[in-house]
Amino acid sequence: MAFFSQSGLSPLFLFNDYEAQNQYNPRQCPKSYKFFKPQAHSPSFTPAFDVRELTHAYHLDGELPGVDQSNIEIEFTDPHTLVIKGHTDRNSTNDDNNSKNNDDVNSSRSASPAGWHQATVEDEDAESTSSADTAASKTASMPAGDDQPHFWAKERSIGDFQRTFSFTARVDQDNVRASLKNGVLSVVVPKEPVPTPKKIHIL
Repeated sequence: MAFFSQSGLSPLFLFNDYEAQNQYNPRQCPKSYKFFKPQAHSPSFTPAFDVRELTHAYHLDGELPGVDQSNIEIEFTDPHTLVIKGHTDRNSTNDDNNSKNNDDVNSSRSASPAGWHQATVEDEDAESTSSADTAASKTASMPAGDDQPHFWAKERSIGDFQRTFSFTARVDQDNVRASLKNGVLSVVVPKEPVPTPKKIHIL
């Protein structure tokens, strides 16, 4: 039995993608929906999945790089519908460590001015002295304790995510297996055996 049904699955996937990425647009809002008010949407993204159907099971492989296993939920909302959802944040541990290291270096340099600059014979030159004073003034003008990172680009997918899969065949919910390895979530959904007709003998 085929997994994808043009009459059943396609609208479901399109609805999920639209709901995840939709933003309020007053020009596209019908007059009958004037009561609708725009709300702030939290960041969200739609992970890509490969879906394969084999003889005895469905295989779902989704890309979830950087998502912790504890932040992923897999559940059946009905006998034929599987929902995969979760949340991921931008990991700022490295940024915090780098900021702390920079603060330690700056504090050590401030404590020992000799670490910044050592006097030489060339320091008597007026031009060198002027350059050193200019550099020192620029350094002093930097705000102290500014630990907030300045992003040049934000291209990673963060926030909430959710995908819904509807199976046309009966599935065995009790034996579903899932694993997360190298940023790829693999879910195996076994099919239930097709019930065979049983004849009843009349006594």
